[in-house]
Parts: sequence; C-alpha cells; structure tokens
Amino acid sequence: MKFKEGQIFHIYNQGNNRQKIFFNRKNYIYFLKKVRKFIHPYCDILSYCLIPNQFNFLIYANSLTVSKDEKDRYHLSEGLRILLSSYCKGINIQEKRTGSLFRQNSHIKCLDINSYSALACFVYTLQKPKYSGQVLNLTDWEFNAYKDYAGLRNGTLCNKTLTYSLLGIDSGDIKLFSNSIIPKDLLKSIF
Repeated sequence: MKFKEGQIFHIYNQGNNRQKIFFNRKNYIYFLKKVRKFIHPYCDILSYCLIPNQFNFLIYANSLTVSKDEKDRYHLSEGLRILLSSYCKGINIQEKRTGSLFRQNSHIKCLDINSYSALACFVYTLQKPKYSGQVLNLTDWEFNAYKDYAGLRNGTLCNKTLTYSLLGIDSGDIKLFSNSIIPKDLLKSIF
C-alpha cells in the first residue's frame, strides 16, 4: 500500500490463526517502545489499540510518511516491517517458538476524511478492549488511547490536537463515544 500525504489510514494485523501476539504486560510495553522508534517518527498517530491477538493504529500520513530513505524505501512502510519482524524475533525467543507471529500482510486501509469512516475507526480503537471482552470498563484497559483522550493519562503517542481537528470532535465527545454503537455498514468501511 502506498501512503498518500494528508490521508488517514487504519493499519492493523493479528496473530496467525488469531493466536496471541502479546503474552504479558511487558510484551505490550516492548511493542509500544518499538512503535515509538519505528512508526511514531514518520506519521501522526491519532489512536491505537493493542489487545492480546491484534493491533490497530489510526494514523495521519504527513510529509515524513511519504519520504524515502537512502535505499529508496518509504520510511513508514520500512518502519512497520522492522517493527513486526523485530517484535516477532523477541517473542519467538521468549516463547521458545519459531515462525511468523503475525498474519502475512498487515492491512492498511485508507479512510475518507470527509466521511464518517475515520471517526468510526477512531471510536472502534477506543471501544475495542470492551467489545472484545478484555474489560468491562474502558478505563481498565492500559494499551489503547482511551485513557489519553478521556483525560485519565497524559500519553504522548497520539497527536490529540490533530485528531480533534481532523475529526471535528473535542474532549467532551470521548465519554459519549465510549458507549456509542458503530453501525455495521460503517464498521465494514474501516476494514
């Protein structure tokens, strides 16, 4: 997938056969450190969610996203490749396993800024821990952007100012979104 500057993208993947990719709290933290190193410098992260068998990122492609390195590779695409392969290597050592941890290709879906699909994806990443059965209350899940947007944590991974501007929302909308139901046809548009 070729990223285009000024567009919003949903990037997601899950474990092979929907198996776990995060086995303990340290794994989530290790993955997020790699996100800060290999993804965060090359795009604006609007939201994210990590659950035991998958990850989701909502990103805004900026000029660094579409820039290339000295080997003519796109920085963000290469960063995603390095993130997944290095994380897989670490988990394979930890779990004494071999082979691919993730499904073969990460999915990257361009979302229309002018439709509700980008907003639906944002809400989806906030709600995913609750609706996947990880927690009953969204404030109990540590590894997504909900606490940052709800003002319960001062995280720096997401560009909240840009998110509010692009999606036409404000901090007062977050609690409302936590209980919203995304219509099925709109949900389909983010995958």
